Amino acid sequence: MVDDEAPVRTALRRLLRLGGYDVAVYESGEEFLASLAARVPDCVVLDIHMQGLSGFDVVAQLGASHARIPTVFITASDDPDLDDAVCRAGVEQLLRKPFSSDALLAAVETALGTKPKAS
Repeated sequence: MVDDEAPVRTALRRLLRLGGYDVAVYESGEEFLASLAARVPDCVVLDIHMQGLSGFDVVAQLGASHARIPTVFITASDDPDLDDAVCRAGVEQLLRKPFSSDALLAAVETALGTKPKAS
């Protein structure tokens, strides 16, 4: 879970843990990308608009390194052009804040369903 707002990180971490997920939180895209050397998550919930690297920047760097991590974008923006940009980025889900607990858990489940199976 990557968001530059501490209250959002706290609330979403709590919600995802209640949903049965093991959750690591990061306050920036840079911090998240650095963490991948030690642990690659099954899914990432990623804010689009953050200080430093944006969610789109993080997804682009993941793609450049051939890392395929199912992603759920979250945003407070109501810009309708984001829908197309999210699709072009190959992101599975987009949730606009405020969203319900059920919507987040469903988006994570959907994203996890797109994870390639190990052979």
